[in-house]
Amino acid sequence: QVQLVESGGGLVQAGGSLKLSCAASGRTLSNSVMGWFRQAPGKEREFVAGISWSGRTIYYTDSVKGRFTISRDNAKNTVYLQMNSLKPEDTAVYYCALRFGAVVTTTAQYNYWGQGTQVTVSS
Repeated sequence: QVQLVESGGGLVQAGGSLKLSCAASGRTLSNSVMGWFRQAPGKEREFVAGISWSGRTIYYTDSVKGRFTISRDNAKNTVYLQMNSLKPEDTAVYYCALRFGAVVTTTAQYNYWGQGTQVTVSS
């Protein structure tokens, strides 16, 4: 099994920055894909960003392109989400997720999930 623990959420003003981290542990994580999703109140969970094991394949949802950067440190089994130029509409619980295989954007195809970390952007 795999355990995922997110950290780094908080309250920030619009235009500010936050960096989320997700530490993975458990079975071997070689060839894993790690992703970030978010869920705002009353809305479905949505894909934010995903990164392959090598880091050569990265996807972002359109609304965060140019503002968010996903990265990973395989030696530390950790994935990061640097969030800049934050907007009130970025307010949500952010979840880290993991799967094995290709980078995909659908929630159902990720097998392991963290508990989530709250990000609140005030206007």
